[in-house]
Amino acid sequence: MLDIKFIRQNKDLIKDAAKKKRVNVDIGRFLELDQMRRMLIQGYEEGLAKKNKASKTIASTEAPEEKQKLILEMRELDISNDRLAEQLKPVDNEFYALLSKIPNIPMSDVPEGKDENENLTLREWGKKPEFDFEPKEHWQLGEDLDVIDMVRGAKVSGARFGFLKGKLAILEFALVQYALSVMTDKKILARIIKENNLKVETTPFIPIVPPVMIKPDVFNKMARLEPKEERYYIPSDDLYLIGSAEHTLGSLHMDETFEEQDLPLRYVGFSTAFRREAGTYGKDMKGILRVHQFDKVEMESFCLPEKSVEEQNFFVAIQEYLMKSLKIPYRAVMICTGDMGAPDARQIDIEAWLPGQGRYRETHTADLMTDYQARRLNTKVRRGGNSELVHMNDATVFAIGRTLVAILENYQQKDGSVEIPKVLRDFCGFKKIEKK
Repeated sequence: MLDIKFIRQNKDLIKDAAKKKRVNVDIGRFLELDQMRRMLIQGYEEGLAKKNKASKTIASTEAPEEKQKLILEMRELDISNDRLAEQLKPVDNEFYALLSKIPNIPMSDVPEGKDENENLTLREWGKKPEFDFEPKEHWQLGEDLDVIDMVRGAKVSGARFGFLKGKLAILEFALVQYALSVMTDKKILARIIKENNLKVETTPFIPIVPPVMIKPDVFNKMARLEPKEERYYIPSDDLYLIGSAEHTLGSLHMDETFEEQDLPLRYVGFSTAFRREAGTYGKDMKGILRVHQFDKVEMESFCLPEKSVEEQNFFVAIQEYLMKSLKIPYRAVMICTGDMGAPDARQIDIEAWLPGQGRYRETHTADLMTDYQARRLNTKVRRGGNSELVHMNDATVFAIGRTLVAILENYQQKDGSVEIPKVLRDFCGFKKIEKK
């Protein structure tokens, strides 16, 4: 969330940010509630001060009549404070409900736009493969090679579930192993930093296997609980299934304060993710591009405020390094105001070329939240004798299913087989997926 004092002093800027992000929140009503809330809190605190003063006076008063008078005054103060506390409850509830809806402010280089059609392509890389045959979509290749089984997945679990089989299942773990080998190698990270003229530390990422369930209040502090219709909820345990590893990685240091020398602190997490895909009826129904359950490798960092933009650029550089090493054509896209998430100040996506579909599709996202999540999570850094909020970044390393889709479609051969990118062969132990 944003700083309350900042909202008071910059109401027009906040209104403009909400409008640009297509977030419906009444800033005027929020400021009214803020004023009411401060008046009620002030009245309550003044009542407590009077009560404390009266309590001390009673202790030193010997005259019975005067003491009784003071006791009655204290009772009146209690009644008055109870009334103020009751008045404060609904004001507080509405105040914090609106505060949680106020989005982060987009950075100055974020393009203004209504939807994905107004996102800005920053660059393209790679030569799109040319085939002397009609390229197939990944789901056709998966069925032909018997490595994707959506029919039995639907029979067992319902629509948008599937089985990965044989060499494609092995290839998933090859991607995970490869990702971890890059993210934990200081020399590779230093090379990526140098090649992209970045000014960030070479601190490696700490591997994490995080929980895939999260408490509602923690999910809300991460500003990722909404839209709730996207989430899987378990009422009996009052827990949600995460939609990505950063939901539990980002909350790992809730209510903690780092020392300056400990930052940046970087994590790379592998987890299964769950999304209901509400509102996507009829879209991408075939194959594994859009499913309810999928695996991801995700990165998260906590850094000093002045370094967060460069940290995000580093995350994007890692994503591009990985895509280049797989030799999958892609484009980097700056997401416009109307298409980015409410907590994001800046969002950059990587979209892979899918020859079977004949278009680019998103495979990676890099989100810079500035201190928006850290304020809700109370995650700080101590320096110069003071503490301040850290800045947080998260980004995709590999969305496994979508990366497999990109490999299948870009590496397909005329005989129906699929070659394996050279960089993955040592991790999976084979060069090709072919018909049995």
